[in-house]
Amino acid sequence: MGRRTEAGDRDASGEDAVEIAESTVLSDEWGTLTRHRIRYRRRDGRWQELIREVYDRGHGAACLLYDPDTGCVLLTRQFRLPVWLGKKDPFLIEAPAGLLECAQPEERMRAELIEETGFEVSELEHLYDVEMSPGSLAEHLSMFTGSYRLSDRVADGGGEESEGEDIEVLHVPLTQALAMIRSGEISDAKTIILLQELALRQAGLGTS
Repeated sequence: MGRRTEAGDRDASGEDAVEIAESTVLSDEWGTLTRHRIRYRRRDGRWQELIREVYDRGHGAACLLYDPDTGCVLLTRQFRLPVWLGKKDPFLIEAPAGLLECAQPEERMRAELIEETGFEVSELEHLYDVEMSPGSLAEHLSMFTGSYRLSDRVADGGGEESEGEDIEVLHVPLTQALAMIRSGEISDAKTIILLQELALRQAGLGTS
C-alpha cells in the first residue's frame, strides 16, 4: 500500500494529522479509560472534529511453545468475563500471555509462562508486535515462540490466585489446535495468530 500524496501526505508519526483539543479521564480503576476530543486532518486536507474513547491497561506479551517430541502446543484455559457478557463460552483457550508491568517483554513472558503453566524455557524468539484492537485499545502485544518439553516443568502453574486467576494447562496437538480454530473452540485472536505462524513455519513458509 503506497503512501498518501499531495494534500493527503502525512508524517509517519501522525503528528501533522491530529491535534488533541481535550482529554477527560472517565475511569482509572483496573485500567484507564479516557475520552479524547481531537481535530483530525483528513486526506483531502480538511480538518474534522472527532470524539474517541481509548482504554489503556498497558502493553503485554504472548507466547506459543511447541513440544517437538509430542507435536503439542502449550495452551491455557481460563474464564473471561467480557466473553461471558457476550453470551459465549467464557472459558477461552489461549496462548499464555500477560501485561508487561514495566518489565522487558521477554523477561515478563518468561515469568508469565512459569506463573500460568509452570514451565521454564531457556530460549524465546521474538516474532513481532501486534496491535490487538487499535480502534479502542492502547495496547500492543510482543509475540514470542519457543520450544518446551515436559521435563521443563518447574512449578504447578495455574496463575496467581490473588489476582483471580484459575488457569488450566493444556497440551494440544498442533493439528488439533488448528482444527479447533475452524470449529470455533479456539477464538482468541493472539492465539490464532501464533498457531498460524507455527503452522506456516512447519510448512516451511514462515521464515524468510
